[in-house]
Amino acid sequence: MTATTQGLLERPGRVRVYWEQFGHGRTPAVFLHGGPGSGISDFYRTFFDPDLHTVVAFDQRGCGRSTPSAADDLSALAHNDTQTLIDDIEALRAHAGFDRWIVVGLSWGSTLALAYAELHPERVIGLALGAVTTTSRSEVEWITQDLRRVFPDEWARLETAAAPRPSERVIDALYRAITDPAPGVRDRAAIAWGHWENTHGSLDPNFVPDPRWEDPRKRLELATLILHYWSHHGFLGDAGIMEHIDRLATIPGFMVHGRRDLSSSMSVPFDLHRAWPASDLVQIPDEGHGGPQTVQLLREAIRTMSA
Repeated sequence: MTATTQGLLERPGRVRVYWEQFGHGRTPAVFLHGGPGSGISDFYRTFFDPDLHTVVAFDQRGCGRSTPSAADDLSALAHNDTQTLIDDIEALRAHAGFDRWIVVGLSWGSTLALAYAELHPERVIGLALGAVTTTSRSEVEWITQDLRRVFPDEWARLETAAAPRPSERVIDALYRAITDPAPGVRDRAAIAWGHWENTHGSLDPNFVPDPRWEDPRKRLELATLILHYWSHHGFLGDAGIMEHIDRLATIPGFMVHGRRDLSSSMSVPFDLHRAWPASDLVQIPDEGHGGPQTVQLLREAIRTMSA
């Protein structure tokens, strides 16, 4: 296995960001994980050739080996939003000594990659995105409200667990619960959300229940960060990613998305592709939210961007 260096980068707000760097190639790259709150595992390395790339990956604020964890310190959420994550990415780029790099993102990581590229287009060689999301208001409403049309029984159980107040959205009720000071209230919200996560991905032919939702600590950390970002629509404002999509006009982009992805509908990358002339979009008929074909096609696209 290629040697990996690692460390903790000190950031404002008592935050320490865990990072890894591996590979010895001439093309820098950064990998942005999903969730929010999934953290990194060795899986991300499968996208890269260590002889071709030098890769930075990190646990985003509040999760994994970064501290403090969202499971432990709710006050740290005040310093955890998309802008602070973008600032962390820039700090890691400077720490690694890279001028520009390929930005790779999956799921929520694709939202973060797009937001980063719109703010720092001069730092991006290209974007490689899979299971594409932009975390817009309509996407949040789709996954937390509209999917009741597909899974009415499961959604009804989610709504019951959320116990929304009059005129309160289910996502906001869940966020209120996951940030409650009472541990029992937080855990019940995390359990309910975990069941819903394992529901809306279940029509994917590659689906297997995510074991992280069975781990009490990881479940709490992951649910807290997902609900934090989703209840705020990714902290991207009402117009979201599409408002500044023109800033990506000349940045090469590759998107791959499964047609059976109920977590993020095909319309999301389709609309991005139409507004982003330098992008390519591949639709996989028999995959959902990520899968082996997505991984393989992203791997090939990253190699092409490195040529």
